[in-house]
Amino acid sequence: MTISSFSDLDLSPPILRALSDMGFEEPTPIQKQAIPLLMAGQDIAGQAQTGTGKTAAYAIPGIERCKEELRAVQVLVLCPTRELCVQIAAEYTRLLKYRKDIHVLPIYGGQAIDGQIRELKRGVHICIGTPGRILDHIARTTLSLSNVHLVVLDEADQMLDMGFRPDIESILSYVPRERQTVIFSATLPKPILQISRRYQRDPEMVRIAHKELTGPGIDQYFIELVESAKDDALFRLLDRHTPSRAMVFANTRRMVDLIASKLKAQGYLAEALHGDMKQRERDRVMGGFRHGSISILVASDVAARGIDVEDVEMVFNYDLPQDIEYYVHRIGRTARAGKGGKSVSFVMPRDRWRMKDIQRQTNTHMHRMSIPTAAEIAEARAKETISKIKTVIGSEDLTKYQEVIESLVAEGFDPVQLAAAFLKEKSAYTGSSGANEVVGGEFSEQPGSARLFISAGRKDGFSPRDIVYAVSSACNMPERAVGDIQMYPAYSFVQIPSSYVNRVISRLDGAEIRGVRIGVSPAKPRQQ
Repeated sequence: MTISSFSDLDLSPPILRALSDMGFEEPTPIQKQAIPLLMAGQDIAGQAQTGTGKTAAYAIPGIERCKEELRAVQVLVLCPTRELCVQIAAEYTRLLKYRKDIHVLPIYGGQAIDGQIRELKRGVHICIGTPGRILDHIARTTLSLSNVHLVVLDEADQMLDMGFRPDIESILSYVPRERQTVIFSATLPKPILQISRRYQRDPEMVRIAHKELTGPGIDQYFIELVESAKDDALFRLLDRHTPSRAMVFANTRRMVDLIASKLKAQGYLAEALHGDMKQRERDRVMGGFRHGSISILVASDVAARGIDVEDVEMVFNYDLPQDIEYYVHRIGRTARAGKGGKSVSFVMPRDRWRMKDIQRQTNTHMHRMSIPTAAEIAEARAKETISKIKTVIGSEDLTKYQEVIESLVAEGFDPVQLAAAFLKEKSAYTGSSGANEVVGGEFSEQPGSARLFISAGRKDGFSPRDIVYAVSSACNMPERAVGDIQMYPAYSFVQIPSSYVNRVISRLDGAEIRGVRIGVSPAKPRQQ
């Protein structure tokens, strides 16, 4: 049995709700194969690389079978590194958002063992650890594995390469024989198969093969940054390269809507596309993208399947994808019909391992790119303007404009200076929106004040009073300190004292107000 959606399984409402919050529209290929088998109690030997969604594939069945009343370790996940321990624990935490009765603990070296011992004494249901530290706790009798019903060996080939095989076999000797054993490995060499034969019962083989890129015309780049710098980087890249048609990919529906709102607030011709939209709305968006009334399409992976639009000049991975197949699909939206194209991936420090894995498994190389400076953007705009001027000179009637110039020359202005002034003015304000432009109205600029963008508006049931209350209560700001408010159907702007900006953003960005999760960020002019 395979599944096409999570609703095909008899999952508990808290898990389904958490998956919805995470924005997963459908299971990845490895999840479609593995989850039904694991829910049925079957052992699995899976060949799947990092980035395929395999953590959720074994985490969901393990959580569903945990008994919250039994305050003992019931699921044990072994992995090779501290970093992977933390990442797996974070995935479990997201899945357990609405299951506060199930406790997860990552255990690894380099962290104070006393804190781990205290947590184990309080009661832990799911333990994720490196083999060395797990054995240390077993030797101290601070960790009992007598109630474990599921053991997962994640990145098994890497653990063997690091010399952990004796440790793994020793740990497995402490686990009950009547258990479910799962092995995930990027490769299945002979030592992995030997462990499978010895410790698994009639395992099902699950393999996910990855495609190689077939688009030699795609120049692939990456930018290392922190989460808070993504929006500014995206705006600057769009201004620097001025693609006539571009796609921006995010991993969740919520992020797709949020990014599209921020782009529109900055004046870009952008729209969102994801699986939660009605078909008529999706058709409208795709029609606009094909015909040019929409120049930037912000999409989720599922919604973008089957899109075949020529002349997509750039693809942006705002989030690195959960599955490497998605990366191949995403960047394949550009460089079609024999044309060239660019892809730019935003890589946060925690994503470095995934970026390296993508390059290794797709046999490609990403080039490092830096965020464009204001000077580089201005230079690019000037070059674009000059190119357009040359085209206009050779193809259009300029008589009425020549008369204006001639009258200015007659007043004593130098023709070269006039041309330079027009070029400066055009270069400074051309693009998706002008510097300091506010869509839909004017703000009264005040010294010591700053504007914030809020990703919710009238269609979300918000009123100016809601914004005043949310902003002022977020950091005990007097309500009278909240300045001008502009509200639109999908987003809003608010002016507040500069001294409160960081506190308001840290407390409201990602918060839920009136049942709507909002994003808050500085609404800065795009020319800096």
